[in-house]
Amino acid sequence: MSTLRLPDGRQVQFWDTGTGRSVVFFFHGCPDTRHAAFPGAATARAYGVRLVAVNRPGYGESDATASDHLSVADDVAAVADQLEIDRYAVLGMSIGGPYALACAARHPDRVTRAAVVASPALVPALDPPYHRDDLAPEQQEFFTGLAQAEVDESVERIRPDFTAYVEQLDPADPDDDALAARWTTGHPPLDAEWFAGQSAADLAAAAREALANPAGYLRDAAISFRDWGFRPEDVTCPTTVWHGVADPQVSIRNARWLAEHLPDAQLELRSSAHLSTLHNHWAELLTALR
Repeated sequence: MSTLRLPDGRQVQFWDTGTGRSVVFFFHGCPDTRHAAFPGAATARAYGVRLVAVNRPGYGESDATASDHLSVADDVAAVADQLEIDRYAVLGMSIGGPYALACAARHPDRVTRAAVVASPALVPALDPPYHRDDLAPEQQEFFTGLAQAEVDESVERIRPDFTAYVEQLDPADPDDDALAARWTTGHPPLDAEWFAGQSAADLAAAAREALANPAGYLRDAAISFRDWGFRPEDVTCPTTVWHGVADPQVSIRNARWLAEHLPDAQLELRSSAHLSTLHNHWAELLTALR
């Protein structure tokens, strides 16, 4: 089974290793899906961890809705209920980081530990209020607009560029090798090294699921650079902030800000980039969360 129905009738798609005494819910980046957790399966089994990854609304076969960080936290708690899981840790990758923190803030009685990897901070609180340090003035203006506009307005601002991006990737292409090459182009060298070790079939399957419905990415992009609806100070469980010093997609000052504002945080810096901070360190991550 890879789908279930939430109490309000929406369908949610997930992946579950189904083994391990400790449970970790994984939150993917964007555009991405539960596929991002698949490379951690063998390590999870070896370390006695049950790894569960849930597609957020609008990704893959998860029904789209007007979600936010806290509503996703409630969705995950509802999935945990149906899987008969009482307490769990959370692990968020990139844009998934704030969603993991939302779970800890919203359900402190259930979330035992948290970890975020290559995660943006609460961007409007940064100085300057951007998640990257290499943005041109027009890009800075764009992200400022996302933080200030209504969510639906932001979705429409983002839609044309994302539509063009998906058309260029052509996820309907049956050629796995060609799709995988397009999906992985442009990543920093340390991430490209990791991609080189993955099969084209797996990478193409991840791309197809991530891009099957634009609603997931558009919602993520519209709400991730504005107020989260909760404060980092609301997260009371032990939290580890992991960041690659060669990450070009999220400035390291995001990690330092999170480590300073989460009440019980530990900062872990690694000589990696973005995705490689996750995939090269599954053993360390899961050990910290068990």
